[in-house]
Amino acid sequence: MAQVKLLGFWYSPFSHRVEWALKIKGVKYEYIEEDRNNKSSLFLQSNPIHKKIPVLIHNGKPIIESMLILEYIYETFDGPSILPKEPYDRALARFWAKFLDDKVMAVVNTFFRKGEEQEKGKEEVFEMLKVLDNELKDKKFFVGDKFGFAEIVANMVALWVGVYEEASGVVLVTSQNPKICAWRDEYINYSPVKKYLPPRRDELLTFFQPRARAQATTSASAPK
Repeated sequence: MAQVKLLGFWYSPFSHRVEWALKIKGVKYEYIEEDRNNKSSLFLQSNPIHKKIPVLIHNGKPIIESMLILEYIYETFDGPSILPKEPYDRALARFWAKFLDDKVMAVVNTFFRKGEEQEKGKEEVFEMLKVLDNELKDKKFFVGDKFGFAEIVANMVALWVGVYEEASGVVLVTSQNPKICAWRDEYINYSPVKKYLPPRRDELLTFFQPRARAQATTSASAPK
């Protein structure tokens, strides 16, 4: 029987990407929570170069980087597909997944950086939201009416951005992004997805609030 382990952080959207894919596929796995400040020997041996989560270990072989892990899960395990059947739709799903993944650091910089880095992040995120708003239009999801690869990667925009906004007081998604707002509501309330969403949103907020306050304090005390 295949042995599957996932090393991650409970508060990480990247870890949750992989968990969702495994759950959609119906893959049985062991989740191992890592300590950010005291990573396990298994983790360090499995990802000695980047030392980042998530790490998927399948039959003793480690796979790293969440996007590559999602592709590995798609290709390796039986069960419902996380990518569309039609080649064009698969390409479209991969395109939007990459687009969203490329913007992750801009989102993070907007909430957890200050000064020029934050302003640069805001500009990039606002442009991303315009593009997404135009793309979604009246679509339920990025590719057809089925939750899949692009939505898994979009979990940062769908859920974590709202948590970050509440924790930091920096608001990005507004009435100027009506399609994003509608898509986010559809995403969070879509019944096949709800069971895969992090069950601890309040804990996510509690986790990120001190970090946001620390950044605000640092900014306020910095020389003008």
